[in-house]
Amino acid sequence: MDVFADIEKQILSTVRVLARRGVFALPAGSLPPRGLAVEPPRDPAHGDIATNAALVLARPLGRKPREIAEVLAPALAESDGIARAEVAGPGFINLTLEPAVWQSVVGAILRAGGRYGRANLGRGEKVNVEYVSANPTGPLHVGHGRGAVFGDALANLLAFVGYDVTREYYWNDAGAQIDKLLESIFLRYREALGERIGPFPDDLYPGDYLKPLGAYLAKKYGKRLLRQSEEKRLATIRDYALPVLKRAIMRTLSRLGIKHDVKFNERRLITTRDKKGRDKVGQTIADLERRGLIYRGRLAPPKGKRPDDWEDREQLLFRSTQFGDDVDRPLVKSDGSYTYFATDIAYHRSKLRRGFRQLIDVWGADHGGYVKRMKAAVAALSNGAAELDVKICQLVNLTRGGVPEKMSKRAGTFVTLDEVIDEVGRDAIRFIMLTRKNDAPLDFDFVKVVEKSRDNPVFYVQYAHARVHSVLRNAKELFDERELSMGALAKADLALLEDEGEIALIKHLAAFPRMIASAARAHEPHRIAFYLSELASAFHGQWNRGVSSPHLRFIREDNYRLTVARIALLRALSTVLATGLSLLGVAAPREMR
Repeated sequence: MDVFADIEKQILSTVRVLARRGVFALPAGSLPPRGLAVEPPRDPAHGDIATNAALVLARPLGRKPREIAEVLAPALAESDGIARAEVAGPGFINLTLEPAVWQSVVGAILRAGGRYGRANLGRGEKVNVEYVSANPTGPLHVGHGRGAVFGDALANLLAFVGYDVTREYYWNDAGAQIDKLLESIFLRYREALGERIGPFPDDLYPGDYLKPLGAYLAKKYGKRLLRQSEEKRLATIRDYALPVLKRAIMRTLSRLGIKHDVKFNERRLITTRDKKGRDKVGQTIADLERRGLIYRGRLAPPKGKRPDDWEDREQLLFRSTQFGDDVDRPLVKSDGSYTYFATDIAYHRSKLRRGFRQLIDVWGADHGGYVKRMKAAVAALSNGAAELDVKICQLVNLTRGGVPEKMSKRAGTFVTLDEVIDEVGRDAIRFIMLTRKNDAPLDFDFVKVVEKSRDNPVFYVQYAHARVHSVLRNAKELFDERELSMGALAKADLALLEDEGEIALIKHLAAFPRMIASAARAHEPHRIAFYLSELASAFHGQWNRGVSSPHLRFIREDNYRLTVARIALLRALSTVLATGLSLLGVAAPREMR
């Protein structure tokens, strides 16, 4: 049950009835009108639901919005469940619903259970969500954690509304950064053999996490690696070290409850060759070249700071400006190797060839300048048939009681995600990471995220769920458990839920399907965290009212029928809290100690 969707259908049905009566001259294909909104009014005094139906119908009907509203509002007021319809401003219509409409929401939630809020927006369409995709060069940091949580929650949300979701990790296990990693491990290997290494070069990885790798290589090979050619030595180090580092990353993600369906290796793109000897990147370039999208030319010097991929020479360029980018982009470096962009084009081509037309990439804060070119590439590869949505996760500022957190000794330059998990746990990380929109910086205070107070949103929401179950346990001690079974609750007299606080709580529950649908369309799972915080606040507020006014308590020993109705409300509340927390990947505890 979705009250807002039901009212929207009622509005459209009423418009059709008026058109059949000749009141409106309704052009074919004008329903539903673009931009139709059916939502809670900003001011609760204006009723339960506000709609702009008259405003968006003005053009197709060829009449003034206010005129349409003055005809539509009285007709809506005659509909079942609508107590009052009033015209406001230039043509908005404010609707007040009968209490029975809200009371029926409780029964609908009890019948649906964990399915409440589900939808079929996706209709089984395949969507690829790629997230984390950190280079296997060391431990994950808290920024990776934000991208991991965001991507995982988004995948949960899209699956919940009917998409066929594939969760993907792209291993950047080739290129210059991997070469620097292997050189860093070689230095740790020499150090393990007893050499004095001295300060690490600035472009290498100095973290202590590489010392065990160097020690293992020293124990296994002794000094033999020193006598090998550079190519063979680096291959030996790569074959051992990359799997170790990848497993460590996966273990960290597993601790956060993060899983991926596909792990795609970049090396496959440059090691898998066709009959002509071309790797996957070369094949991709050839495909684009056949379509006239590749040419040889020179790039003009960019204004301001020059990007890393600019070279003053004739080179192979992709016509990315043809698809909305600022400049055309180089595909091959002066040494003959591919640019990162060329490899990324080939990787996204693989997604398209696997049947995806909706692609979502979750990137870190330092990749904002890369978005236009990648969107251009996907548009070119798919002839405009595929859509790439890039979600940038901004920085996480770590503090402790308001003081910036020091860097990690183990990682060398940053606090590792494992260190954060060790200290505050999975639930705090997952919830707090979704308390801001992904493109806004986020403050993460080690002290505040474990506080047991209403200022800590994850505690406040989990405490609401636990408090509900505390009431349910107390009710079972006072009444026969069979009297509070789901069967008994289904027969509860929900009309007894007439207190303003109870109705307000039900209105929050009724908003859940609408919130889920809007969050899925916008690819914004943080809306769930916002919603849960507001729902928890409404529940705690009603609880506190019962503390000072005993007749409002959820358990009334002197009124069995009212108690059953209120227990039904709490069951519905528990269901929505648990569903929302599950989508975020956060536990819904029944007790908190």
